[in-house]
Amino acid sequence: MTARPRVVIVGAGFGGLAAAKAMEKAPVDVVVLDRHNYHTFQPLLYQVATAGLNAADVAYVVRGLFRRTQRVAVRKALVIGVDWDSRSVLCAHEDPVPFDYLVVAAGSACNYFGIPGAEKYAFPLYTLEDAIRLRNHVLSLFEAASAVPALLDDGVLTFVVAGGGPTGVEVAGALGELIDRVLREDFHDLDISQARVMLVEAAPQLLTPFSPKSQRYAKRELERHGVEVCLNTAVTRVTEDEVTLASGDVIRTRALIWGAGVKAGGLAERLGLPTGRGGRVTVESDLSVAGHPDVFVVGDIADAPDGKGAGDRLPQLAQPAIQGGKHAAEQIVRTIHRAPRTDFRYLDKGTMATIGRRAAVAEFPTGTKLTGPVAWLAWLALHLLYLLGVRNKVSVFVNWAWNYLTWDRGPRLIIRPERLAQTAHPLSDLETIEPS
Repeated sequence: MTARPRVVIVGAGFGGLAAAKAMEKAPVDVVVLDRHNYHTFQPLLYQVATAGLNAADVAYVVRGLFRRTQRVAVRKALVIGVDWDSRSVLCAHEDPVPFDYLVVAAGSACNYFGIPGAEKYAFPLYTLEDAIRLRNHVLSLFEAASAVPALLDDGVLTFVVAGGGPTGVEVAGALGELIDRVLREDFHDLDISQARVMLVEAAPQLLTPFSPKSQRYAKRELERHGVEVCLNTAVTRVTEDEVTLASGDVIRTRALIWGAGVKAGGLAERLGLPTGRGGRVTVESDLSVAGHPDVFVVGDIADAPDGKGAGDRLPQLAQPAIQGGKHAAEQIVRTIHRAPRTDFRYLDKGTMATIGRRAAVAEFPTGTKLTGPVAWLAWLALHLLYLLGVRNKVSVFVNWAWNYLTWDRGPRLIIRPERLAQTAHPLSDLETIEPS
């Protein structure tokens, strides 16, 4: 009996899982490699960071997706490169994983654009760990201000969000609601009016891919939520307690939330393949790599044209990754069956962003543009549809319903206490005190 070809998929994000699911019944053996044993639903990370959802609501164990198939194996591994001569994937502290076909869907990383101090001091929002860390930090700052009110004069409750794309807009709106509607009641002994949320964007408008109407609506709704929107404003330097803007203004803050852009993940540099804009791996029209016809690159890490002929690249969003993963799987199956390959054609299904309760923008290729409650309901429905796992869908729906009816948010937990240098009594000095 002839052994089935082995397909190795690097990354259990949207693109990698789409490829694996598309090959569940194909005449191949699939191995999915990821540094985590779970898939993260990144579009809802900002809600974990702002205490709207539990971390488990936006994560799903990858092995659980393939419990009923013997052809897909999942392996927790940190991929560090590829040995092209032996056709094997290199993993840290583990044996190489040989492949006949390879799908690289390793995702992207935050792009700090070389701004001094940004990588060290800013709070990104790209992984589940990032979201938990940011939630811990925001709540810890309020606890510090409650314990030492004099810290309010030092900007301890000033939150700066860098980037006016969907991530920046969504987290700024959610943070404004959290402070005004929830933490105001939790910290009734604190002057919450001194808390500030600032959104800084280097471009002259928010949500660049959207129409001017949607951009104006987003700005208006953010300001209605108490967010200070600063356009044509770039961050030039970051320290532990300050953010310097291109205008020369210095903002005292202990929390710079980074949503200013992404680039290809570090694996792209280590593959030794041609790269394009943002360090993304250059791909052919079928998403394979020149000189490596059995290797496909999909999702955020792929530098692929958007098909509109203007030289623009595919956006680093979920839909291009999902469609790219399915296309790569189809090309592998076609190659096995000796059928000709087909070019990848991205189907733009539209773009959405939410600003807060009953406020969102949605635009579709048909020209339809929605704002307000209708767009918000469409946003809710779409994210529930793509969220993995019935338990996760039910839990998120219940949380959203509860939040909507009561303005309450459940997981306001500081899971990992941090040492706040500005407090009168740093945590490290108190760790040896026995509880009463």
